[in-house]
Amino acid sequence: MRRWRAVQFCLVSFIVLLSLFVMDEGVWAQQYKWKLGHVLAPTHPYNLAAVEFAKAVEKETNGRVKIEVHPSGALGSEKDMTEQVRFGALEMSLMSTGSMRFIEPKMEIEELPYAWPTRQHAYAALDGELGSKLKSLLEPKGIYILAWLENGYRHMTNNVRPIHKPQDLKGLKIRSAEVQMRLDTFKLLGIQPTPMPFTELFMALQQGTVDGQENPLAIIYSSKFYEVQKYLSLTGHIWGSANFEINKGLWDKLPKDIQTVLQKNAIQYRDYERKLIQQSDSDLIAELKKKGMQVNEVDARPFQAATQPIYEKYGSVFGKDLMDLVAKYSK
Repeated sequence: MRRWRAVQFCLVSFIVLLSLFVMDEGVWAQQYKWKLGHVLAPTHPYNLAAVEFAKAVEKETNGRVKIEVHPSGALGSEKDMTEQVRFGALEMSLMSTGSMRFIEPKMEIEELPYAWPTRQHAYAALDGELGSKLKSLLEPKGIYILAWLENGYRHMTNNVRPIHKPQDLKGLKIRSAEVQMRLDTFKLLGIQPTPMPFTELFMALQQGTVDGQENPLAIIYSSKFYEVQKYLSLTGHIWGSANFEINKGLWDKLPKDIQTVLQKNAIQYRDYERKLIQQSDSDLIAELKKKGMQVNEVDARPFQAATQPIYEKYGSVFGKDLMDLVAKYSK
């Protein structure tokens, strides 16, 4: 009997020690398998950064967190995915900040026309007080922002004529995201804005449903718009970020060590993605010319003057505090 009790004691002790070891190694810790969606091509910096982020997180959590990246709108439009993240049907997404306006209109503020003289001005704002304010607006709505990546400066393409001055835009049917301030901006410039999801844009350009579109160079190139567009005019009318988001309820329930890994890598790959966008801009102009697009520079001053009423119209929507922050960081 004594011998059996001794065996039992040793067995129990061994199991306890093994359990402690296994739990410490994370084998018995909770596992997470998530999806991360966005609407851009696999070659776009969004996707390159998201894939590297997922690899780093899996490695640094010893395989506890596995993230599948789904590009090209495979999980739906930006609006669809925002709703999915908000209500927990999708864990993470990466998308243009302007697309968030339907749940929080103040998110549009970064897209005020010609608000940011350089992208560094915009980085400082979103990594600073403006970003903190916008982040706090989304958290009660179910979305937690890990970092602000870059979508970039938006430029006009079309199949009718090059754009040198605001009058050249008159009557053109230009696709726009369903962002009210952007629609109002285009109407001021004489454009006939045509709202449609990004996932439908290439076919619309191909079939002539719209004359043109406006997007950053990386999107114009990675989406192969050069196959269906003739003119590229470097208007730089809007700079936009991309919000790297996770469901707020999920975030709040995560262990602190997992949160730390996610946050650290979100910042690291934010910087990586921004660097890719910066490096690619000048190279892409040359590449788009090689693909047959006619590219022209634009004097921004007439466009800035033409879009000033947007600041007056939307000042009350965004509020004095946010407008003051835009003014502060744009100097």
